[in-house]
Amino acid sequence: MDTAAIVASLNQNLPETLPREEVSEVHFYGAGVSSPQKAEVIAAALRQLFPKATATVTEDLLAAARALLGHKPGFAAILGTGTNSCLYDGQKITYNVDSLGYFLGDEGSGSYFGKRLLRDYLRNLLPDGLQEKFRDTYSLGNRNSILDRLYNQPLPNRYLANFAKFAYDHNNVSYCREIVLEGFETFFQNLVVHYPNFQDYTFNCVGSVGYNFRDVLTQVARSHDMEVGKIIRSPIDDLVTFHEK
Repeated sequence: MDTAAIVASLNQNLPETLPREEVSEVHFYGAGVSSPQKAEVIAAALRQLFPKATATVTEDLLAAARALLGHKPGFAAILGTGTNSCLYDGQKITYNVDSLGYFLGDEGSGSYFGKRLLRDYLRNLLPDGLQEKFRDTYSLGNRNSILDRLYNQPLPNRYLANFAKFAYDHNNVSYCREIVLEGFETFFQNLVVHYPNFQDYTFNCVGSVGYNFRDVLTQVARSHDMEVGKIIRSPIDDLVTFHEK
């Protein structure tokens, strides 16, 4: 999306009662803000909409760190649709092991679990009566329609992450518990243990997947001698507190 498209979208969706002239600061955190050029596309739109405000645009990983740690240094992770993690010094991100996105990585994320479930479904490998339950829960079409949705339509990572809830809804089945345990173990092996002195930090996490499966996540973290700190579903309330201070 370019600046004009963002302005049009916000004009359509922001409440008409919002006193834009009175807004002094706007803070935007986004998963796609990966360069100063991309950040400026969004910042320019925000300056148009809020002419008296300073606009700060940065990555969602900093939002997670600020929500989880405030101004304290530590380790912060995102486990939602995708995965990310970092070391944070109380002001900025100082170290990041690249999650590489859902094609190559995002271990332990919603898209990672969804991919596993969907792959096993398409290969007729779901055990314990889950095959039919999975098909009926998501009203899945044939193989070609599923692959078309994945390879030819927008946001396949979100499509995959949609299936992760199935593991939560059927966590009494050993197969579902095992894939969650395996996914978090892979997340630690491929990402967390590669942070310098990672065991010196508590494990702090934001995101629906980390929150919903926090018991398993805690188990895996402790198996790597990493104590668990704060696990929350959404960063917004803690971000509000951060900016108010």
